[in-house]
Amino acid sequence: MRDMISRFAPAPTGFLHLGHVVNAVSVWRETRARGGRVLLRIEDHDRQRSRREFEAEILDDLGWLGFAADGPPVRQSERGDIYERVLDGLRRQGLVYACNCSRAEIQRAGLKACATDAAEIDATSDALIPVAQPFRAAEPELRYPGTCRDRGLAEGPGVGLRVRLEPTVERFVDLRHGPQEQRPHEQCGDLLVKDRDGNWTYQFAATVDDHLQGVTLVVRGDDLLASTGRQIQLARLLGRDEPPLFLHHALIMKSPRQKLSKSDGDSGIRELRRAGWTPQQVVDRAMSLVGRFPYDGAS
Repeated sequence: MRDMISRFAPAPTGFLHLGHVVNAVSVWRETRARGGRVLLRIEDHDRQRSRREFEAEILDDLGWLGFAADGPPVRQSERGDIYERVLDGLRRQGLVYACNCSRAEIQRAGLKACATDAAEIDATSDALIPVAQPFRAAEPELRYPGTCRDRGLAEGPGVGLRVRLEPTVERFVDLRHGPQEQRPHEQCGDLLVKDRDGNWTYQFAATVDDHLQGVTLVVRGDDLLASTGRQIQLARLLGRDEPPLFLHHALIMKSPRQKLSKSDGDSGIRELRRAGWTPQQVVDRAMSLVGRFPYDGAS
């Protein structure tokens, strides 16, 4: 039996909202039920959008809600040297190459468009629409075609870095959805690990941290289910023998195609606290908004 270690990993690009509460409840509940520990990871790899003031408010709201992590927070912004060392290991395997393609250029290449047709989003209602029935396959996402794979571009400022993915089939059992099968090379192509602005990507930083921090249980929202196979494959390239367990929980949605976001002020924990809500009322409200309609894979 592996030691059970999970993590709560907010990005300090905005304030805590009800969607984060759903994740926190799920993380602590599932981890404590297995006798495990919860780590707190601040995913501030996006240097342009992350703010220390957001982090301070997130930590304050978590404490007010009663979610106590097992140890001090770890910040991804302070782990750049670790990520570089891991990347060097992938370079030695011949798996890293430079890429100067922009998202717009990939889209113009006639590849699969990513996600949502805006015309299908119901923007006429501010009501929160709870979502949570069995997960359906995600919409076709933006797939990188390998344009720079064999160009031999030099690494440097303004150039992204990708890791070569082989055409494997990744199979795993989600603790909520059951057996899953994904083909990362067909879904996303070679994985971007550092963008053209020099930011580490979520896929890379989260996978490295889960591996090096010994995370054995990943509890997160349905919107990230489609990325699990690529993280399993990347972790294997990093030397991880056994992937963590995964559990993807339902989300709070504003519409069948639009999940709750940091911009939804009416769901912000700070606003609810100022309005006199108690921690239990906030938790009850968050969980009551989950469970009526299927999430369709768009974000």
